[in-house]
Amino acid sequence: MDKRLVSRRRRRTALVGVGALTAGLLLTSPQSASAANLIKNPGFETAGTDDMPYCWKKSGWGDNDFTFETVADAHSGSKAMKVTLTRRAEGDRKALITESAECAPVVTPGKQYDLGLWYKSTTPDTSVTLFRHDAAAGWQYWTDLKTLEMAAGWTEATVRTPEVPAGTDRIAWGVSVYGTGSVTTDDYTMDQVADPVPDPVCTGTAEECANGRWDVLPTQNPVRSMHSVVLNNGKVLLIAGSGNSEQMFEAGTFTSAVYDPGNGTYKQIPTPKDMFCAGHVQLQDGRVLVMSGNKGYPSADGTIGYQGYKDSYVFDPVTETYSRTNDMNDGHWYPSATVLGNGDVISFGGLKEDSTGSVTAELWSDAEQKWLELWKVNQTWSYWGLYPSMILMQDGRLFYSGSHVFGNNIPGTGSAIYDYGANTVTQIPGLQNKDQRDQSASVLLPPAQDQKVLTIGGGNIDSNPDANRLTDVIDLKQPNPSYVAGPPLPQGTVDLGNGKVPQTGNQGKMYVSAVLLPDGKVLETGGALHNRADPVYESSIYDPATGTFDPVAADPEERGYHSSAFLLPDGRVMATGDNPGNGSWNHDVSVYTPPYLLKGERPEITSVIDTEWTYGDTQRITVDRPIAKAELIRPAAVTHSSDPNQRFVDLPLSVDGNNVDLNVTSNPNLAPPGWYMLFAVDANGVPSVAKWVHLQGPSALSATDSSAHVHDFADNLKGKVTGPGKKRTSQKVSPTVSGCDRHYGSVNVCVPTDFPPTVKATTKSRCDWLKKNDYGRLKVNGKDDPLRLDPNKDGVACAKGDVTRR
Repeated sequence: MDKRLVSRRRRRTALVGVGALTAGLLLTSPQSASAANLIKNPGFETAGTDDMPYCWKKSGWGDNDFTFETVADAHSGSKAMKVTLTRRAEGDRKALITESAECAPVVTPGKQYDLGLWYKSTTPDTSVTLFRHDAAAGWQYWTDLKTLEMAAGWTEATVRTPEVPAGTDRIAWGVSVYGTGSVTTDDYTMDQVADPVPDPVCTGTAEECANGRWDVLPTQNPVRSMHSVVLNNGKVLLIAGSGNSEQMFEAGTFTSAVYDPGNGTYKQIPTPKDMFCAGHVQLQDGRVLVMSGNKGYPSADGTIGYQGYKDSYVFDPVTETYSRTNDMNDGHWYPSATVLGNGDVISFGGLKEDSTGSVTAELWSDAEQKWLELWKVNQTWSYWGLYPSMILMQDGRLFYSGSHVFGNNIPGTGSAIYDYGANTVTQIPGLQNKDQRDQSASVLLPPAQDQKVLTIGGGNIDSNPDANRLTDVIDLKQPNPSYVAGPPLPQGTVDLGNGKVPQTGNQGKMYVSAVLLPDGKVLETGGALHNRADPVYESSIYDPATGTFDPVAADPEERGYHSSAFLLPDGRVMATGDNPGNGSWNHDVSVYTPPYLLKGERPEITSVIDTEWTYGDTQRITVDRPIAKAELIRPAAVTHSSDPNQRFVDLPLSVDGNNVDLNVTSNPNLAPPGWYMLFAVDANGVPSVAKWVHLQGPSALSATDSSAHVHDFADNLKGKVTGPGKKRTSQKVSPTVSGCDRHYGSVNVCVPTDFPPTVKATTKSRCDWLKKNDYGRLKVNGKDDPLRLDPNKDGVACAKGDVTRR
């Protein structure tokens, strides 16, 4: 395993000679951008100070030897700038526009700018790098836009910026050099992109065009699927295993299906093992790695909990078959699964074969196509819980967002950064109500280059309070990142058993689904107010640019426990499943048409020159009309509100009529290798239908160094740091971890260990609630009756003779 791609020792960024990065810089009032070149001294012809041309500064960081020279070998005029690295351990050097009111070009939020320059290069390790001035936060790293290919003669490079973020009034940019060799540049240009946008034409009702539309499909999902994976052929793998049915488990009946959105059909797939509550992730070749699953259900008396097996399988989308891999080192029921920048997969948490919590980290080697032996994998012997949301950061570390499944969060602040190479865990502050984020959703916000994470909602199956409206946002580009409170979730209606009523107070939802959309926003949908009960009907769209939620049409179907929602290649969102505490299952499937699909004609990608991409590439597509942006979206692999690999990667544009060159990131930690959906989006936010492209795996990474893209990035953490603990076998976990009291009913029925707060602690009140939620006849398992549901001791809970008593 190449640990360079998994971990970097922390480094303190130092920009040589650029004191303007501090917030103390005073700026004059911004002026409107003109149509002329916005760069002052674009050809370095006017001399400045510190042996640099006027309005240009030496900049960079890290351990390297370098020179800056003004040379006579110019593209035009008499001068050019040459930056040379003769030795490099880490970091970069760049000639950067001076970050001052006098020199840094004024920009307008929401606008895009075409950047251009002429260059020669003797190294492939270069990129166009942008910094932006935020009116509140000062100067900060924005993004890397384009990798420059080696060129012996003068070559023109152009690239279009993303939309300028809100609060930004100026930008500065230049060419970063992060490999040994030299880059000579000249004749910089910067022009504001004209607004080519016609008004959108509504193709639905006024309500649909504002809020979108949900349609319930005529054909039901034939399996009780709780795992959904969008395959690289556009079909959807739906995994049920035993489907939370002990009867199917005992019969050895395990199911999966492949759904084809093109014709609306389902094909049932032979499934070799109970993959109920397994982990899954897409490998770089498009196959699906499925890890662990359910070895056994809890005992009837609740003394034994769920058990996870060590088995692992790979699903092949071409043959639509499963094949077995080698075993994991431990059992993991409810494991995490995160793909790394070199194509490996790392996994944490879950329950072992004996129902205790696994403290074993597992690593799938893409090169060896197997789970590595325990001694080859770094271990902290930490218990991360069930389905911990572990998100890959741009420097290869992992961010545990605090989203998880079942009960309380891990000890400490509830979120953390894990550095695999250093084998350390650093606590990250700011997460609100950390022990009420059970089945919240976390998502790396668009674009991935911004490194912001949003958490949404949650509850607690153990204590069963009203689920909350909390949201939290963290900017991992900050030197010492911390969550800050986001806007509260919009409220909808909730069905408490007597019909839908408006939510009140701080009522929110758990079992949330969050889906990245191709217009750069996030759909949150589905959920319930309590443990496997009281569905909430509410959907909204979060805009990262404004930090606000916009309520939209709500899914008419119940979408609580074991539901999932995910993006289809045509830009719609599909939602499946719901498994209330009474053990029933919702087989209806609903599909959301977002407002962007009701704004008129869609742009079309008419050709993709090459579908095999490598990091740092420039790839050409053709479109039928102007587009504002393009991106890669990693296809979903989602279960239990969790898909930590979901990401939206911006592709800066270079536009020549209908020919568009897309600039692919050179950092595999931003876009781990694999298959992606490529969308082109017009200025109204209307996306094309996606094309599938394959971003190359480990063979393309041999010369890639992610430290070049770090800049200021979580490099001054102040939280508590822990290293490996004492080696141990497991963490003790209560058999009631799932929030269900197994003394009543069959194992797939969940009588809550703690009822919602509106239910009094009396037999009648509890039995009324169970009846209202369609629990039916509940046999008492054994002689214990901890919830006092069988006062007459006839072996049946909430029978007629029970509810007449107190």
